[in-house]
Amino acid sequence: MKIGVNVLNFGPGADPGVLRSWALTVEGLGFDLLMVSDHVAITSDVAERYPAPFYEPFTTLSWLAGITTRVRLGTTVLIAPYRHPLLTARMAANLNELSDGRLVLGVGVGWARQEFAALGIPFERRGRLTDDHLRAVRAAWADTAAYGSRRIPVWVGGNSEAGLRRAVRLGDAWHPLRCTMPVLRESVARLKELADEQQLPVPAFAPRIALKPTATTLDGPQRLAGEGTIDQIMADLDQLRLLGADTVVLDPYGGDPRETLHPETAWRSLATVAAQFHPPRTRTEHS
Repeated sequence: MKIGVNVLNFGPGADPGVLRSWALTVEGLGFDLLMVSDHVAITSDVAERYPAPFYEPFTTLSWLAGITTRVRLGTTVLIAPYRHPLLTARMAANLNELSDGRLVLGVGVGWARQEFAALGIPFERRGRLTDDHLRAVRAAWADTAAYGSRRIPVWVGGNSEAGLRRAVRLGDAWHPLRCTMPVLRESVARLKELADEQQLPVPAFAPRIALKPTATTLDGPQRLAGEGTIDQIMADLDQLRLLGADTVVLDPYGGDPRETLHPETAWRSLATVAAQFHPPRTRTEHS
């Protein structure tokens, strides 16, 4: 199982130097994947959670591709209806080539009603628009002479039944965001049922979970996967591995934009997980 990190490409603490440090920290700690979020028009509903400056994901990942050498680069998630599918297909294919095949394209339907209005896109049709978008992107990529032959994995976000169905029909992986472990267990079982019903392959399982270490054990049904003591977090990762997770993305953002002013707090948490998940090799292991 691979481990990725949701990098904070927004907020009062976001600037080129901090983004560079995020990328070098994630790669230096040995994580497998670096992902960023997507918004285009920072309307009031977006700004409440993800205030400006907000660094557009394709631009940001293209820059970080030149800073890093190994770590994969992805979107968690690109809001599909916000761009023309041929623009998405072109930018994704170019980024994949420029990064030597390191792109993971995570997509979702979006939630910010005011942002949809600002962009002139009907909010009520976002599900159908996302389906059409994904089909058009895949059709464009079929022209390998124009878009290149490197395969780009598509992760479909969405915790709902509609999201599960979309992942089965159109995705290489299902990419749920910040759920409890019981919900993830039930949803993985449902994902397999839907795939069997449609006689399609079961997509890979690639959840994004919280990363919120606490000094004391957290109990209760509302505890998100990735919340609690380091032992609870590692136990969650182990349970996700047993559920068949291909990749787990750790999300250190707790919801307060002021956190972006102190990224070192998130980096310490990531270092703790990295040390547990990839313990240093001993002399005996080297020999």
